[in-house]
Amino acid sequence: MKKYKPTSAGRRGMTVVSYKEKLSSTKNSPAKRLTRGGSRTGGRNNQGRITQHYRGGGNKRTYRTVDFKFDKKDVPAKIESVEYDPYRSGFIALVCYADGERRYVLASQSMKVGDTFIVSEKAKPTPGNRLPLGNIPSGTPVYNVEIKPGAGARLARSAGNRAEVLSHDAGYTQVKMPSSEIRKVLSTAWATIGEVSNEEHQLVTLGKAGRARHRGLRPKNRGTARNPVDHPHGGGEGVSPRGHRRQRTKQGRPTGKGQKTRSPKKYSNNLIVARRKPGRIMGGKR
Repeated sequence: MKKYKPTSAGRRGMTVVSYKEKLSSTKNSPAKRLTRGGSRTGGRNNQGRITQHYRGGGNKRTYRTVDFKFDKKDVPAKIESVEYDPYRSGFIALVCYADGERRYVLASQSMKVGDTFIVSEKAKPTPGNRLPLGNIPSGTPVYNVEIKPGAGARLARSAGNRAEVLSHDAGYTQVKMPSSEIRKVLSTAWATIGEVSNEEHQLVTLGKAGRARHRGLRPKNRGTARNPVDHPHGGGEGVSPRGHRRQRTKQGRPTGKGQKTRSPKKYSNNLIVARRKPGRIMGGKR
């Protein structure tokens, strides 16, 4: 991490990731064939109404097409560069397969230029390789985990995250999620060995409001500071209690702070072996 001297109020306590030490790219721009443009919605739908609050503005960004399906199997690939991606918290790696095709993949912590990996059922469970969950030994850290075989990676994709293979039984593999939830995943689903890169991402202190606006994040205000028409917590004279036991979102649905928000009829409930353990942020005890 890089820390700044308190030359101003915004600089005081500000930290950033030392990208020069983490990244190993020989060029300043991404691979043009693997990028595309796009427009931002600002959190609004096709009718112009806000459906996702506190979004808007931000610097212009180029989207990198990252391969999460890994449908090129039994072909070794070599890491050409490790690069920054403005659309995700982890770093990405430009890889070149033996047949000459280049793709972007989510980089692991141990990836560096010159390393090789392979996507194969017979691959060794070493960092960077990708293979079915049923072929991965217990206790191995994995990321880019599929939920359905062939549908592409869905779990453990953000910076510094990883899941852990616990056991195999009756065609399913028990995997411990980053949230501490333990769930069953089909053993034929694929996963990548290792942990997601940029583990220092969660330690970053923005320091000033401007850095949040550059990321496209708008200010958040409390529900109790609004009017009753705008939020269930609004209204009252001065500082008032919210008037009901459970905390609610603007739409009136229960929100976090240790309250259960998962649907009791969700299709995947039977795949959860152990629910996640709430911590201080969610209102639980430690």
